[in-house]
Amino acid sequence: MLEVANIWKSYEGAPLLRGISFTIAAGETVCLLGPSGSGKSTLLRIIAGLESAEQGQVCWGENDLASVPAHRRGFGLVFQDYALFPHLNVAENVAFGLKMQDLSRDEIRLCVDGSLKTVNLTGFENRTVTDLSGGEQQRVALARALAPHPRLLMFDEPLGALDRNLRERLMDELRGILSATGVPAIYVTHDQEEAFTLADRILLLHDGEILRSGTPAEVWNDPGSAWTARFLGAGNVIEGVITLSGETLRVETSAGVFETLCMHPHKAGDKVDLLVRPTGVREVMDGNPATVLGASLLRGVVADAIFHRDRFKVTLEGGLYFYLLDVPKIGEKICLEIPLSAIQCLA
Repeated sequence: MLEVANIWKSYEGAPLLRGISFTIAAGETVCLLGPSGSGKSTLLRIIAGLESAEQGQVCWGENDLASVPAHRRGFGLVFQDYALFPHLNVAENVAFGLKMQDLSRDEIRLCVDGSLKTVNLTGFENRTVTDLSGGEQQRVALARALAPHPRLLMFDEPLGALDRNLRERLMDELRGILSATGVPAIYVTHDQEEAFTLADRILLLHDGEILRSGTPAEVWNDPGSAWTARFLGAGNVIEGVITLSGETLRVETSAGVFETLCMHPHKAGDKVDLLVRPTGVREVMDGNPATVLGASLLRGVVADAIFHRDRFKVTLEGGLYFYLLDVPKIGEKICLEIPLSAIQCLA
């Protein structure tokens, strides 16, 4: 399938992509996740053939695509701004790419009908695209990308212009469409929710490099670095110093002393970053011993408390936050019991 090998690219004299390499298997959806400026859209354009790399290769199977122009790579593209033709109706927009394949009128109609059925737009053939909602326009753009039966689909922030409710609905629909068609896909986004919903595998880009890769569960459960944990919003990241090493680490931080299990080699005096997850904690009476084996106690003053769906997000002075079932009062001193499972040492 697709192989991207050692891609380098500079922008305004500074490295933007630094030796990016990955592969995409048949039927796999890979999300390039990262903040603005991390190089993910540039990487997508290089793969599509719209930009050239300074070094590295993009291959399909055994074939290097360097000399293959974008329109002959067999890749379908879907952009945030849809890129639909306002003077053409829905069917004509979907058929646009097919007319360059020397297909008969009947073959084009069958492809258009099949693509519109896939994206649930049957009956929209003669509608003017400017009369459609944002979500409907995005489906037309997807139908146009699917119509030529591409060997790879590429999405560049396709849902960024839509409101939250519509975006969530289209995420679910898009996941189903990709699964049903079996077309491998690259999906570029800065939105963690989109990546975790759609991806079979996530590649997290930072400073032009793949900082973390894995399934959504692997990336969430083991961010691997303080930057990744902060970017994903996985919880509180706290700097500390190891005071006791061994099977269980004891780490002294500005917020208190925490214990955690860690498979990485450490020794007393090492500086580490801890990820303290905000869930699974509970308020206890200060002074009582922890009731969970190995749990850490955290004391603090409540700075803010807001309702968050079925829980309360409680922020302590200093910025640490946790989710509790019962809401404490602002300014109240509380003691939280944090289980061993909620504390993780980041490599």
